[in-house]
Formats: sequence, C-alpha cells, structure tokens
Amino acid sequence: MKKVGIAGVPNQEFIDHYKNAGYEFIDLDMPITGIDYFDVIEKIAPKIYCATLKTVFVNALIIKPDIILADVGEGKCDGMRFIAEALRELLPNSKIITTRNMNSKPQGNPISVSDLPLREKMNRIVNSVIMEVDKNLKPCKPTAGFWGVPPRDFAILDIFPNTTHVYGWARCMENKAPDNMEIEMFVDEGIPIVFFAQSFCQKTMLAKYLANKYNGLFVDVDAQLDDSTKAKVIAFLTLRGAIK
Repeated sequence: MKKVGIAGVPNQEFIDHYKNAGYEFIDLDMPITGIDYFDVIEKIAPKIYCATLKTVFVNALIIKPDIILADVGEGKCDGMRFIAEALRELLPNSKIITTRNMNSKPQGNPISVSDLPLREKMNRIVNSVIMEVDKNLKPCKPTAGFWGVPPRDFAILDIFPNTTHVYGWARCMENKAPDNMEIEMFVDEGIPIVFFAQSFCQKTMLAKYLANKYNGLFVDVDAQLDDSTKAKVIAFLTLRGAIK
C-alpha cells in the first residue's frame, strides 16, 4: 500500500484526495517505536533545534513515504518549509507537497473540553487530522488548563487531572482552524494553566507572554520531559489546588 506522510495540519482536500485513493497515512510529527531519532540526524541537522521537526525529518528519511504532505505555514510552522526543501533532495522518489492551511473557521472542540484523561484528549486531537474519531463526549468544567502544541513527549500530559481543558494551537488543531488566533489566544481565566511550548519553537514567546498575563506556568521541553520540569508542573498544579 502506498504511504502518505503528514506534517502539521495540511488542507483537508489534500487529505481527502489521498484517503479516497486508498493511501495509508503516517503522522510524521509523532515518534514511532523502533526509530532512533537523534543519532540518525546528528550529521545533517543542528543539535539545538526543534525536537518535533527533527522527528518529522527522521521519520521521513526512514519510512520514505510515497507522498509527503507538509504544511509550511499556519498549519505547522515556517521551519517545516526548510525541512521540506531538504527532503526534496534527500528523497528523490518521494513527492513532496507543501501547503499553507489558512483555514480560520472553527469546527468545534468537544475533545478539548471533555472529561477524558489529558493524554487521551491529545491523542484524539492528533488522530483527528487523518481519521474520524469519537467526539460524542461529556464536557467538564475546567479545573486546570494545558495551553500549547501537542508535545513530542506525551508524558507531561499524565500529570494533569481529567478536568483539564486544552487551549492554544492544539485546540486550533481540533477545530481544523490553524489560522485562528482568537482560538489560540483564548483561555478560561481563574484556573491554573500550564503554557507549554517545544524548546526552540517560535511559540515560546507567546507561551511566556500568556503565562505572565494569566498568572500561569510557562514551560518548554526539548525531546523528553525531565524530572525538573515534571516537579515544577506538579508543584504548580498542587499549590493551585488542581491535584492533590
């Protein structure tokens, strides 16, 4: 079966086209068991660089999809534009299609406000880009918040209570509206919110700004969650009464 690798949130018409043609979809943003990321890429990418973009790069080089759908704008980031150009040379047998998903019309975010465990919320949001997921969920009143992008290491999500709402670009992702800054900037005030960004990502500036504005906690994580950051998040949520 031919494979399509997805980076970010490409335009829906591209996804529908290849889905109807029977292609297998692979999310290049997410770690895949058995692939050694940072040893493979050491000679062709800087050490200090976004771990998620490194993950995309290595997944593409190892899997070699027939098609790579790479959003290079609002549905991912401009950093993906440079990755795509390198892949054009490194993978001559793969067709690289770059898109700019500028959709800003909200399509709803029942997952983000549900009472599912936060890791399950994020899994469904990520999976919803390329497949239908169950969105018939029970909403909950938020007692905590996670703002930001889907992290490379989902371990940070296990710290939060089930009554955590998802904000930021991850909520834009569920809405299939990556170009909606109103959604990305929105949070429910008065609850403890962790403002997360991947280390070396441009969104660290916005995360830090919003954390100061809403008395939240700013954290940035590189490849994997370390003990220091984990302890910081636990202390913040405990002191604010979100977990015991």
